Amino acid sequence: MPENDSNEIIDAEALVVTEAIEAAEAEGIIEALEADVSGESFEDSTDDFDADADADAEPTITFGDLGLPEGIVRKLAQNGVTTPFPIQAATIPDALAGKDILGRGRTGSGKTLSFGLPTLATLAGGHTEKKKPRAIILTPTRELAMQVADALQPYGDVLGLKMKVVCGGTSMSNQIYALERGVDILVATPGRLRDIINRGACSLENVQVAVLDEADQMADLGFLPEVTELLDQIPEGGQRMLFSATMENEIGTLVKRYLSSPVTHEVDSAQGNVTTMTHHVLVVKPKDKAPVTAAIAARKGRTIIFVRTQLGADRIAEQLVEAGVKADALHGGMTQGARTRVLADFKDGYVNALVATDVAARGIHVDGIDLVLNVDPAGDHKDYLHRLGPYRPCRQVRCRRLPRAAAPAPPDLPPDGGRGRRRLAPHRPRAPAPSSRRSPRSPVPVR
Repeated sequence: MPENDSNEIIDAEALVVTEAIEAAEAEGIIEALEADVSGESFEDSTDDFDADADADAEPTITFGDLGLPEGIVRKLAQNGVTTPFPIQAATIPDALAGKDILGRGRTGSGKTLSFGLPTLATLAGGHTEKKKPRAIILTPTRELAMQVADALQPYGDVLGLKMKVVCGGTSMSNQIYALERGVDILVATPGRLRDIINRGACSLENVQVAVLDEADQMADLGFLPEVTELLDQIPEGGQRMLFSATMENEIGTLVKRYLSSPVTHEVDSAQGNVTTMTHHVLVVKPKDKAPVTAAIAARKGRTIIFVRTQLGADRIAEQLVEAGVKADALHGGMTQGARTRVLADFKDGYVNALVATDVAARGIHVDGIDLVLNVDPAGDHKDYLHRLGPYRPCRQVRCRRLPRAAAPAPPDLPPDGGRGRRRLAPHRPRAPAPSSRRSPRSPVPVR
């Protein structure tokens, strides 16, 4: 989820290149990846694009023009956020008017402020009873819930609104205690919120605004039964906002059942990021896959590496550390504290290579990633798009180089991507890592 600024947003028009590279030596692969697009050529293309954009420039819309409370607008300006993204400019006025919203746009398009700021404005000045929040925001993953809350909390503080994250992997007693004191907005994953409701610690009878963020990913993860159970507890007549990158059968059913005459806004389609990246297929022999992965991860810059299983993520992270790469793993088998620490270390530069299962692709936005490596092929085209979606470092003009995506594949890879292979043993949870920060010059300890 990006932060806005006054720079003009650019969707670079770039040729999608697919190459098959025979990986006899890892050094040759690195040279091929580094030589595919020159920084100067990308800078020249953005200069040309800027000239064309300036010629057809339209009056700039600011957040102050959208009808948001002055306190929120001032806080946005203090944070350097003055110009809304397209999805925000299109959605916020309708949301402030109380209309149901159906928004379509990929991760990283600015959806959080699109639904979050109007929700805060709607609740401002109201009274919240104990255990009865007035708004809920449902997300598919813990990380996304925390990310949404972190993005909205500064603006909620301006209006005197209380916000709480309710998700698994964290203390339920602390969440229940917060609800007993009164919470205006709950940012929650469906499973944990249902558990708290079943304990009698929360009621949705006073909810005025309900938001479903990344609804298609909830469907992919099998959360829709829990989502519908929660939405059925919300009184009719309130505002509903649903945001999804795709509109497939299950999502269409949600729209028909819970949204009343929704206003649809579609900006920045899910396929858009594919054309702003250069794609490679690295054809390697099985014995070369590990050294090739290590060589790519050891390059300059930050890399995210996707694998299929939790055990595979741990194994590859340990192999990279042994090769001298500052790497760590991120997957659903870790405690929430460990996942939060690893993601923070990656964002802060303490870790250069993040080895992750698809849990990291579900709605998390990370800036500064210039290479996405798929060690294991994505399950389908949607998973591939989700893997690429949150990691678009060339969203803004100041970027110098196109991001790249690569996937090492064995020469005899079957059409099903090798999914018929024997499953690995179940993952054993890792021991909690020490809380102290590591020096960026020190390798990550092998777990």
